[in-house]
Amino acid sequence: MVKGRLDNEMGQIEVKPEVIASYAGSVAVECFGIVGMASVNMKDGLVRLLKRENFSKGIQVAVTPDNELRIAFHLIVAYGVNINAVADNLVEHVKYKVEAFSGMKIEKIKIYVEGVRSID
Repeated sequence: MVKGRLDNEMGQIEVKPEVIASYAGSVAVECFGIVGMASVNMKDGLVRLLKRENFSKGIQVAVTPDNELRIAFHLIVAYGVNINAVADNLVEHVKYKVEAFSGMKIEKIKIYVEGVRSID
């Protein structure tokens, strides 16, 4: 697993992808139309809504050799929303906040809509 690198005058800082995933998950659920992160059981094909402390299980973060981030979200969206609008909002919001938080550039964001739920 490649860690993100940040260089400053004092030395080098390494950031684990799990830290970025956890932060990206908390930013993502702030977006309108997103119910939460999803965990997919490949064996049964079942989708499960993750609790806040497990958001990082619904997100994959990879660091490229150029020290850029690739993030994949597995989401459950709210019933009745425009998925394209939700995805555009998510990409814009996450890109801005994660780049400001980590100091690393995001190369690519992939979004997988795993389910639809009504908001209680």
